[in-house]
This record gives sequence, C-alpha cells and structure tokens, in this order.
Amino acid sequence: MPSDTVKFTVRTNSELLKKFRYVAEYNARSANRELEVLMKNHVSEFEKDHGKIETE
Repeated sequence: MPSDTVKFTVRTNSELLKKFRYVAEYNARSANRELEVLMKNHVSEFEKDHGKIETE
C-alpha cells in the first residue's frame, strides 16, 4: 500500500452496499476502487466550479 494511502470506514445499509458492489463489478472494479473513482470525479467537478482545493 502506498505511503499516502489511508483507510476510512463508510457506514451504509446492506441493500445499498449490495447494489454498489454490483455496479463496481459491472465496471470491472472492486468496491473500493469504484468509490475512489467516484470521489475523484466528484472532487474534480467541484474544483471546476469552485477552483482548486489546496491541501497543505
């Protein structure tokens, strides 16, 4: 695992998680990778509208 990789927990209901895993598998990704792609896309869209987010 790269040194800049961190873990966090997401709480959700079982039906949503099952459906999310289905979508991830359809996209040939793990659920973790699917979530990472969605997060990156969401942040990218936010930055288009609001400017680059500076972290440290």
